[in-house]
Amino acid sequence: MGVSLFQNWVLGPFLMFALAWIFLPDLPQYRVGLIIIGLARCIAMVLVWNAMAKGHTEYAALLVGLNSIFQMLLYAVLAWFFVTFLSGWIGGLTASQVVPISILDVAGTVLFYLGVPLAMGFLTRTILVRRRGTRWYEETFIPRLAPTAILGLLFTVVVMFSLKGDRIVELPWDVFRIAVPLVLYFVIMFSVSFAMSKRLGFGYEETTTLAFTAASNNFELAIATTIGIFGIASGQAFAAVIGPLIEVPVLVNLVRVALRMKSRFPQRGRETAFPMAANPK
Repeated sequence: MGVSLFQNWVLGPFLMFALAWIFLPDLPQYRVGLIIIGLARCIAMVLVWNAMAKGHTEYAALLVGLNSIFQMLLYAVLAWFFVTFLSGWIGGLTASQVVPISILDVAGTVLFYLGVPLAMGFLTRTILVRRRGTRWYEETFIPRLAPTAILGLLFTVVVMFSLKGDRIVELPWDVFRIAVPLVLYFVIMFSVSFAMSKRLGFGYEETTTLAFTAASNNFELAIATTIGIFGIASGQAFAAVIGPLIEVPVLVNLVRVALRMKSRFPQRGRETAFPMAANPK
């Protein structure tokens, strides 16, 4: 978990911040959109990439839960730190290049987007388990509810591209400039996280899970944040919408890379995936 926290909350945000300033120094709205994407750690699609790459399912669920908690606690503060405070320290800035952002505005968006579903999930489980039992909840209710997750994701994708599809067609050069740092971000984050985890002695399943957790982003939260703070017609929202358009094909290909790397790991059972846990003495 310590490795994942470093990859997600130190390496990822600073890498996206650097790439955004390197490739978009003259476009502050797009740059801010990329920075906000870098701060939104993935808590949904990473489960899909991890399953496709045959990663550790339980470990992925644990990291998703951990990132969800840290996202609610840190996202607003980090957004202000990177977008307003840290950007103001870069030499040669003019007032037009600094984009002020309010911690309270970001916190409100995060609370609505993550806090409300969390509270509803907690209440749903508590009430239904008490009334119908754990077995009914896990074996009957959850399978019936599960399809709504993919429906919600598809609905989000359709809505955001319907809102920004015209600008994507009208501004191909802008799309390209936003896409370049995004592609580099996904590839670098995956490669560094994968190599780091393998070097530390993790097995294939854990290494793959760590790499995809670090390389993926919560674009739904980034889009909600940019729209809520800057407006749906803003450049920040436009950059956030481009994110999943680039992420999906890149991560699909990284799944293939991960599967090809599997042969370089020693074959071992799930019970020995965490050596210290398997042999506490």
